[in-house]
Amino acid sequence: MKTKFAFVFVLLAMLLAACGPRATPTPAPEPTQMPEPTAVPTEEPEMPKTIVDIAVEDGRFTSLVAAIQAAGLAETLSGDGPFTVFAPTDEAFAALGDTVTDLLKPENKEQLSDILLYHVLPGKVMATDVAGLNGQSAETALAGKSIDIKVDGDKVILNDNVNVIITDIEAANGVIHVIDAVLLPPSDEAMSEDAVGEKTDIVDTAVADGRFTTLVAAVQAAELVDTLKSEGPFTVFAPTDDAFAALPAGALDSLLLPENKQQLTDILLYHVVAGKVMAADVVGLDGQSAETALAGKSISIKINGDKVILNDSVNVIITDVETSNGVIHVIDAVLLPPQ
Repeated sequence: MKTKFAFVFVLLAMLLAACGPRATPTPAPEPTQMPEPTAVPTEEPEMPKTIVDIAVEDGRFTSLVAAIQAAGLAETLSGDGPFTVFAPTDEAFAALGDTVTDLLKPENKEQLSDILLYHVLPGKVMATDVAGLNGQSAETALAGKSIDIKVDGDKVILNDNVNVIITDIEAANGVIHVIDAVLLPPSDEAMSEDAVGEKTDIVDTAVADGRFTTLVAAVQAAELVDTLKSEGPFTVFAPTDDAFAALPAGALDSLLLPENKQQLTDILLYHVVAGKVMAADVVGLDGQSAETALAGKSISIKINGDKVILNDSVNVIITDVETSNGVIHVIDAVLLPPQ
């Protein structure tokens, strides 16, 4: 009886278990999706800048850049090189006055190109290399024309009157040195020397240079040739052709008439100072006046930084062109004697 009862109990327990609620299966965890790696932006390497790129971006060489473009030299100076460029600032070009405007004209492209190539040396010549060339000449990219180099303490001076004011601006295709004046190549007959290397007089120097045709014509019309070819010494402040062209319309033609010879003579003598007065001497005359060869008439001299200004308005743009009987300083306007 007990066995029967136990069997029934076990059977009942099994039935109850079978009818009970089924266990809910635990869902398998879904795999976690890994985030895509974030791409780190890579900076494009900066392309090295050429001499032209640097000049454009700098902001102090707008006139130089305009000249390079007008001369068709932008591609050349963006090439492999290497080149050394003596770069005049905008102020240096401004000192040339209207000459710059004329040089930018299409008909003067070759002359402009020659001037620019005269500022370029082949190779990368750093400041330390330039300093080692004291007393020597460096051949430029203008065939047959060289630049004289002088080192005075920590100053580098080109052609005796152009100062290097900033050095070693490195470019991908060379180096730039900044200068305070425009370098003008000597004419085929050296500006103040003849074929055998001897200095010529003031008149012959002006004739050979090519920028003083009006001055030479005026000297001839006033019959001052023999005077300015004599022993001297003289200091002549020589206006360029552009300076004469800036006179009021008809003024020059009138002065060249025979009946105005005395007036023309007076004007020319007002550009002459007795003795050989070099740039260093002129600088020492700041605030003073210099007596001219026109009796009783003097020129006032003012120094503003590295600029020499005559009569408050006329700029000396090239100095110390030595001759056998004195020196020429080039000016950007005609000096008119006070009445």
